[in-house]
Amino acid sequence: MGPGCRHNGPVDRANGTAVQGTKTAGADFLQLRIENAPPGGRADWLAREIRAAIADGRLPVGGTLPPSRVLATELRVSRGVVTEAYRCLTEDGHVAGRGRAGTVVVAAPVPAPPPAPAPARAAGAPGGSLPEGALFGAAPGTDVFDSLRAAEAPYDFTPGVPDLASFPRAAWLRSERAVLAGLSAADLGYGDPRGAPALRTAVAHWLARNRGIAADPGDVLIVAGVAQALILLAQVLRADGVTALAVEEPGSLGARQHLRYAGMTMPPVPVDAAGVRVDALRATGARAVLLTPAHQFPTGVVLGGERRRELMEWARACGGLIVEDDYDAEHRYDRPPVPAVRAMLPDAVAYTGSVSKLLAPALRVGWLLPPPRYRDALVAAKRFSDLGNGVLPQLVLARLMESGDLERQLRLLRRRHRRRRDAMIAGIGRHLPGAVVHGAAAGVHLMITFPEGAPLVRGRSDLELASAALAHGVKVQPLCWHRQRPGPPGLVLGYAASGPARIAEGISALGAALRAP
Repeated sequence: MGPGCRHNGPVDRANGTAVQGTKTAGADFLQLRIENAPPGGRADWLAREIRAAIADGRLPVGGTLPPSRVLATELRVSRGVVTEAYRCLTEDGHVAGRGRAGTVVVAAPVPAPPPAPAPARAAGAPGGSLPEGALFGAAPGTDVFDSLRAAEAPYDFTPGVPDLASFPRAAWLRSERAVLAGLSAADLGYGDPRGAPALRTAVAHWLARNRGIAADPGDVLIVAGVAQALILLAQVLRADGVTALAVEEPGSLGARQHLRYAGMTMPPVPVDAAGVRVDALRATGARAVLLTPAHQFPTGVVLGGERRRELMEWARACGGLIVEDDYDAEHRYDRPPVPAVRAMLPDAVAYTGSVSKLLAPALRVGWLLPPPRYRDALVAAKRFSDLGNGVLPQLVLARLMESGDLERQLRLLRRRHRRRRDAMIAGIGRHLPGAVVHGAAAGVHLMITFPEGAPLVRGRSDLELASAALAHGVKVQPLCWHRQRPGPPGLVLGYAASGPARIAEGISALGAALRAP
């Protein structure tokens, strides 16, 4: 911060920067010179200057930006220039509006990659590191997602990661204070293993409003995310003599890993433009199937009406069980809501969902609606697994759901994610010639495939493409991770966790990585 800057709080005399929680006045702010801004690009220029100041510590986390009107006056620009720059910074997750407290720096950007990237850090590898090529070996290990998370890269397009910077901290704190104020001593004892009654009621209301599911709170079992729901279901199915759970092809590697750990076999069932092929499901002889019908992972296709009817006929004919993973159905942009299969066939569907894509995976809160024949067995499995989820987070989440705060958060995320999705699609069009985009109508990720002869592929597998991307500082997942059978090369890219500007830079870097010899 230049010597002429004024502060409304204490200053760190060692380096001349404002300490956390202080305000910076508009006069001489960052020693900005508006004449350096390109014509017609002043808002982008201002956003870049502020990002740079956050990155090098001149604007610390907790510091407050000048009011837009003040900074506009100082720079002699329209207020719209400043508000647009602040909007871009908010989208990137660098700053956040705090009402009367102003616009506050909440996160520093990841630094740019060094010219020669160091080996990627990886959990569980000898010596604590793993070369990029080893991460994308022939067969992904059980800790492959841990290794990818630990790999250092400035552009992270890992699918399934939500916009963590937008977590509604203020609303969560309000709800937590209200819950604690009304909490009795008895409420802090062991809870119901099925989940807190308040949250089970709130989830039933949420699913009725948002997914068209009519469920009694007694039908709801609170679990530690969809991962635990799959483990509990596998345990109960095996006790019932069911050892094969068919899965979509392609389909989630993470889900397959959990089911394999639980001792299930997983015959693959092909997915086409109308969703899972029920004729192929019948051919497997499996009595249970795991589906993502609202937005298939990773292709993004929606299970069509005719296929839904075929699926119901299959379930009735063989007494089959449909495990419905409704992992991101609330995030829709270009299509009307698709009803949950559970709403059509409650007696044959085990429905599961969570707040991982709505709020944060770290909360580890989800729900499972079992069909009546497995309800008691699943409650017992949950009881003997962990005695139930933590009660306090359940009560806070229940209040968020019933107060309307979670709906407001969802509306914000839909607007934000749509802009980010559009930025990624535009970047792919510019920098990845020949790539075909799938699944853009909903969700928080895209799948791209490369037809035969695409110029960026040059005979390489998607493992080699993902490895090249990571070597250039871009994290993506190869499509083959989510396949059990061979197929054309492709990548899976998440867009929820990065702002539009960052996405544009990252896709440009991805294009450069794939073009490199």
